[in-house]
Amino acid sequence: MIHPILVVEDDKKIAKVVKVYLEGAGYRVTHAEKGSDAIEGALKEMPLLVILDLMLPDKSGEEVCQELKEIGDFPIIMLTSKSSEEERVAGFALGADDYVVKPFSPRELIYRVKAVLRRAQKGDFDSTEPISFNNRSLIIDSRSYEVTRKNAPVKITPTEFKILYTLVSSPGRVFTREELVENALGYQFEGYERSIDAHIKNIRHKIEDDPKNPVFITTIYGVGYRFSGKRDA
Repeated sequence: MIHPILVVEDDKKIAKVVKVYLEGAGYRVTHAEKGSDAIEGALKEMPLLVILDLMLPDKSGEEVCQELKEIGDFPIIMLTSKSSEEERVAGFALGADDYVVKPFSPRELIYRVKAVLRRAQKGDFDSTEPISFNNRSLIIDSRSYEVTRKNAPVKITPTEFKILYTLVSSPGRVFTREELVENALGYQFEGYERSIDAHIKNIRHKIEDDPKNPVFITTIYGVGYRFSGKRDA
């Protein structure tokens, strides 16, 4: 059976609209009104994707997001009335794969769901052998979406993998934030360039010995980011 999309939303009208549109697009949907119910539901049946409201009656959506990330590596789309740029960036910093602000277009939400799921699918890249850098201290396998750092697996989201793989595919090239959004995420929306900074910060904490003095992903001030690791022969 196909895994469901879990909608975590305490507003029953919004939840019903989202459910109708998702089911109309061919997805199976489960619904939770509380954060605790969402955690319980995800433990019972691993979701394909989670659409998460940040203002829930029992606990914050940010807390729920962190707990869900401990359960599995499924994508999370935040659906919320928190609309400031700082709040969006904070959402991405927690590991969200996308961020949709209320009021929203249900059709656009479906588009976002499909885009995020495409990024999360295995085998989205050309089938190639794993590539390694800096005497195999960092290994990236595009076939399985796996990253290994010093022989230990790295827990990385599909969006983070896309960004990292975009950078490592052209070592030494400087990518602007806009290019990373377009190449790694597949679409462009106003203000999303700053979300790249949050994703890069997360990636550095996962692959760098010292995130404040990165070896692999370096910042080119005023321009963007560059992958500076040395590829092994």
